[in-house]
Amino acid sequence: VLVHSGQKDFVCDVCRKAFTYARTLKRHKLIHTGQKNFECDVCSKSFTHTSSLKQHKLLHAGQKSFVCDVCSKAFTRECNLKTHKLIHAGQKNFVCDVCSKAFTMAGNLKEHMLVHSGQKEFVCNVCRKAFTYARTLKRHKLIHTGQKNFECDVCSKSFTRASSLKQHKLFHAGHKSFVCDVCSKAFTQAGNLKTHMLIHTGQKDFVC
Repeated sequence: VLVHSGQKDFVCDVCRKAFTYARTLKRHKLIHTGQKNFECDVCSKSFTHTSSLKQHKLLHAGQKSFVCDVCSKAFTRECNLKTHKLIHAGQKNFVCDVCSKAFTMAGNLKEHMLVHSGQKEFVCNVCRKAFTYARTLKRHKLIHTGQKNFECDVCSKSFTRASSLKQHKLFHAGHKSFVCDVCSKAFTQAGNLKTHMLIHTGQKDFVC
């Protein structure tokens, strides 16, 4: 009955968030204390709630019960499916106040803001080049290792990135999306078009 009444008498003394039940407030307070009593026996990651641990263990089990009815992508949690569906809806409520770029999730906006801050905490231990994101550093390190996991099924040429392989396959498909607005010559890559444009501008960047 209390749920329907909207009555919330139990208030957190740290963040002032209110709850209907005392037990819910007690559970909520664990967020502020940082207390995580429930540990995963597979990867040792800890959680504040037993329900969160139970949900996490589905990742190790590979169980994905929540399937998108648009693209069939599957998720372990219903909330992740709900967030994913915003992509199909085109709903982007989180807008950057610097460049106005919009995002589906608050986390993506927060991550994007690092670009504007100029913060680069992830440094390559080989060449000392710094990056904004850990994933970009990880991808960069493949240059030093020479590891190329993405192979073209047409000519067997290998690449360090999936995006590079995708771009390469445009050659085989004969797909040329980048067109010169001066002479209409078309290219498969934006970089090639940019280089080509130097012919029209007369710009010579490389001096002997």
